[in-house]
Amino acid sequence: MSFWSNLQTAAGMAGVYHWVAVCFMLTAALLFALVPGERLRIRNAVLLFALAFCGLLCAAALASYGALPNGAAYRWTRWASLFISSVALVNLASVLVFDVLLEAVRLKPPRILRDLLLAFSYIIIALSLLSQSGVDLTGIVATSAVITAVIGFSLQDTLGNIMGGMALQMERTIGVGDWVRIDTQEGRVKEIRWRQTSIETRNWDTIVIPNSVLMKGQVTILGRRAGEARQHRMWVFFNVDFRYAPPDVIDTVEAALRAEPIPNVAREPAPNCIFMDFKESYGHYAVRYWLTDLAVDDPTSSVVRQRIFFALRRAGIPLSIPAHSLFITEEDESRRARKHQEEIDHRVEALQHVELFHSLTRDERREMAERLVEAPFVRGEAMTRQGAQAHWLYIMTSGEGEVRVAAEGSKLSEKVATLRAGSFFGEMGLMTGEPRTATVIANTDVECYRLDKDAFHDILRRRPEIAEDISHILARRRVELDGIREGLNEEAMRQRMHRTQHDVLNRIRNFFKLDRQPADSIH
Repeated sequence: MSFWSNLQTAAGMAGVYHWVAVCFMLTAALLFALVPGERLRIRNAVLLFALAFCGLLCAAALASYGALPNGAAYRWTRWASLFISSVALVNLASVLVFDVLLEAVRLKPPRILRDLLLAFSYIIIALSLLSQSGVDLTGIVATSAVITAVIGFSLQDTLGNIMGGMALQMERTIGVGDWVRIDTQEGRVKEIRWRQTSIETRNWDTIVIPNSVLMKGQVTILGRRAGEARQHRMWVFFNVDFRYAPPDVIDTVEAALRAEPIPNVAREPAPNCIFMDFKESYGHYAVRYWLTDLAVDDPTSSVVRQRIFFALRRAGIPLSIPAHSLFITEEDESRRARKHQEEIDHRVEALQHVELFHSLTRDERREMAERLVEAPFVRGEAMTRQGAQAHWLYIMTSGEGEVRVAAEGSKLSEKVATLRAGSFFGEMGLMTGEPRTATVIANTDVECYRLDKDAFHDILRRRPEIAEDISHILARRRVELDGIREGLNEEAMRQRMHRTQHDVLNRIRNFFKLDRQPADSIH
């Protein structure tokens, strides 16, 4: 038999081995050009195929020199050559299937699945070739069970890492490209291997973590939420002096952050500013924004801080000075008296704009001013609620609020009026003790003075005739409102005015426990 025939016989492909070799080399060349990322695997497959060809040449030479097919040298040389060539073919086929065909239909199985299929293929090929060579596989299987038990016991940590790597990739718990936090370390997953996972940090370091550690410990996957784009919430903190109202600070900062897009900051949810805490001499604030590129956290936070800094400067709101700074003011009796006098004058002026107190003398208004209490409200806060029992009146000195009234038995309320600086509300609660008839909500930050029943009691006891003037004003306000609601004509309003004033006057006297005057007839 010729050498070429012996080669074909050793390859087990009589008459077609050369075509198999040609197809293998052409496929390898084509894949080498199409899949640059797998060129190392393709090159190794070609080298293995060449090595197997050399082995087949040796087997053919042995046969040509009279070696028997059952001889140990010929049989094992042939088996090794066939095994190596089969491994080369399987590796090349894996590149064709996983990197060309599955990639074309946009399927990307985990890398470890590919490795597992290759490993099982190697085992099946080896057992199949051994069986064809006449080797008794029963003894091998029995021996391998004992060997497997020994290896499993001695390499349990390594096997734990391998099984962890398989679980991570098969379940896709963590994927390449994910940003993760493990203990205090943050980084992007570079690759998941059989034994370990590599994570690249922002510090240009690579952390290699055994897969068993990932499976046993807690891993935070940053910026991942089902069905949402990848973005991670970031915090930027700053401090502002108490002299500046929190709503002003928040509005200024949010307007600056939302006005123009910031690179790597998500538009939704929009950046927002919150008032975090009260410190010794300043308010503690935080800006929350959502980072879309987790690799540039510090540079993006730097841009956000710049926006905050310049926005506050434009608004005339400086950042807080150090808490240990001291403000020293010379305080003496004359200065305290002057500041007190200025405050009382401001309160008296506010009372002069309240129609309810027009009949009071200046001294009585000054006496009442001494008893006023400052009552500020933040935007959105309820200054009074419908149905509440509150025996005091509010005088607005700045800001704006809206009056809302809910129908009986309904939770929905409608806006009926707008209050601005100089307005007052709660007069019926102060003078008669009746529950609030409306809810007043602050549309902006509102500054008010509050006048309690006790502050007005002494004046009213000294001059009870004031009650009649006040009752006339309260009755007129109520009848005017009723006239608008019910469409009353002038005569009907005059008659109702008489009854209402009489009723309000009696309720004022009962509420303040005033003595009735003989000449109390109301005309």
